[in-house]
Amino acid sequence: MAGMTLEQLKIFLAVAQHLHFTRAAEDLYITQPAVSAAIHNLEQEYGVKLFHRIGRHIEIAEAGKLLQVEAQKILDQVSLTERGLRELNNLQRGELKLGSSLTIGNYWLPSKISEFKSLYPGIQIDCSLANTEEICVGTATGQFDLGLVEGDVKPALQSTLEYEIVGSDRLQIVVGQKHPWFEWGEIDLSQLTQTLWVMREPGSGTQQRFEEALQNWGINLSELDVSLVFNSGEMTKAAIEDGVGAIGISELMVKKEIQLGTLRAIRVIDNREGNGAIAEIVRPFFKLKHRQRFQTALSKVFEQMLISSLLHSSHQPISKSVI
Repeated sequence: MAGMTLEQLKIFLAVAQHLHFTRAAEDLYITQPAVSAAIHNLEQEYGVKLFHRIGRHIEIAEAGKLLQVEAQKILDQVSLTERGLRELNNLQRGELKLGSSLTIGNYWLPSKISEFKSLYPGIQIDCSLANTEEICVGTATGQFDLGLVEGDVKPALQSTLEYEIVGSDRLQIVVGQKHPWFEWGEIDLSQLTQTLWVMREPGSGTQQRFEEALQNWGINLSELDVSLVFNSGEMTKAAIEDGVGAIGISELMVKKEIQLGTLRAIRVIDNREGNGAIAEIVRPFFKLKHRQRFQTALSKVFEQMLISSLLHSSHQPISKSVI
């Protein structure tokens, strides 16, 4: 038996993706007869039908579905192995794939990437931004070497993903100049239900933490008058700058606006126990990685840099009593 080749697997996956021999050939920059021959040879070698030919169309057969899953695993592992071999050059070249939730990626991560690039200028860093839920899934499926999120990992992925705190920030209740709280600067916990709110979308780490804080304060999300929901922090900022609503948002995102005086962070006083404590929302930043996938040398070095940065950070430890 000659056995299957990596080239055959690449051709097969292209056909399985497009369900069209000519389009697969165009995608791979080879001829259509070469694609047909590769599929025919695989089917002849193992005595199976990978695709059903139905008129001018094709459908993937049961054997094809099995091969599609296994072939992708094989090619993914080959790609990782190749990357690992290329890195046996004292990290002079290579690629690091990061996935980050929006707040971390826009405000916290850039300085970390700059620090890493100054040490390893030949390394290419590919960083994708999405909400926490999407980054968790991407890290679990191997799309990213490391993920960075400020929300929780869903229970279904906790056995797949290893996660560790590498930083933190605070969520603040923020309003624009037209809001009556802007002049007050301080409110009681019970007053949170007495204004309009602009929120982030479900799946956002910011939204997860804000809802957890509300629950700990004895407030149900349904008690808040939510007027708008956006899928980015920048959009929520813009909405309250010109409106009368309030938002729960990362202090990293509103630092400049608060300095300029266009927004104001409002202190929330928790008088439930009569001590007038300030109700704070401190949230951790998590580093994610797959528990079993091969980890490249680049990924390990970047991960160690994040951990070292936390150890030397001036942030206070995250207390279990603070949300």
